[in-house]
Amino acid sequence: MRTLRVELGDRSYPIHIGEGLLDQAQLITPHLKQKRAVIVTNTVVAPLYLKRLQATLTDADVANQAIILPDGEAHKDGVSLNLIYDFLLQNRCERSTTLIALGGGVMGDLTGFAAATYQRGMPFIQIPTTLLSQVDSSVGGKTAINHPLGKNMIGAFYQPKLVLADTTTLNTLPDRELSAGLAEVIKYGLIRDLPFLEWLEQNIAQLRSRNPAALAHAIEVSCRNKAEVVAEDETESGVRAHLNLGHTFGHAIETGEGYGAWLHGEAVAMGMRMACDLSQRRGWLNTNDVDRASQLMAQAGLPLQAPSMGADRYLELMAHDKKVEAGRLRLILLRALGDAVIDADSSEADIRASIEHCCQTNH
Repeated sequence: MRTLRVELGDRSYPIHIGEGLLDQAQLITPHLKQKRAVIVTNTVVAPLYLKRLQATLTDADVANQAIILPDGEAHKDGVSLNLIYDFLLQNRCERSTTLIALGGGVMGDLTGFAAATYQRGMPFIQIPTTLLSQVDSSVGGKTAINHPLGKNMIGAFYQPKLVLADTTTLNTLPDRELSAGLAEVIKYGLIRDLPFLEWLEQNIAQLRSRNPAALAHAIEVSCRNKAEVVAEDETESGVRAHLNLGHTFGHAIETGEGYGAWLHGEAVAMGMRMACDLSQRRGWLNTNDVDRASQLMAQAGLPLQAPSMGADRYLELMAHDKKVEAGRLRLILLRALGDAVIDADSSEADIRASIEHCCQTNH
């Protein structure tokens, strides 16, 4: 097992990464305020891992119940959130009851937001079961639900007490979901860790074939990068925004195509291609840089062409982005591979050109 810490003073917490952690109650029980927990999971993950987690808790004398929600990004909404509230109220759960998110990024975001708001705050634990959630969404305390007009527009910064990443859960992950998770792994190399990017170029085939050592290394390095950024800028007033490379374009794809049509990681990968193209138009990246990034994403099994919604539709959706300030769109671009920058000065013509290029080109 490898353990990292997100350093946030009295709200610091560990990230445990390893095989078979779902069976280790001693990693969970120190973080419970009372010996009662409610597990929030979905119809896909529950048949695979719910009984195992419940057995672990029961053996440790932790009373536990489960809420099983529909699967998919389309259900990260107010309806699912209210189902959690209904269950907590009907079962007289207290502020000191712990919510446990068991699943991917949707479960983590939903459960975290429910925990942040039920009785003004209850503890929660992240047990991510997808690569994307293990390397990104479970760490850092971003919680939210989607709105028809925009992704993650209703939420809160609310940190978990613990992140428990059992890498054996990746054995049941569909190949498409694994590739989607690799998009967020590649992101860390592009924005701040050039040696990791170079390692990924050498090891992407091992990651796709689920080599345990390669996956454990990629998860640890990704979480370390995320933890360092969050410790420096918890509420995204500065450098944490760099973690959104590709996300403004990507959220437009997710919203415009309908939540769930594109997986989050797929949309982010296409957004990163657009950001790299725009960075080249700004004079920061050269053709070789853009080709390297595109080739790595292609080798990870990520989409090669963006949906053709039209640049006007992309820009309309991007105008709802949380990173808009004083009416100006702030994009995360790259001054060089491994060096991200917040940019508010790209011309609309260049943004349009990058969108259209990626809609027309199989990279």
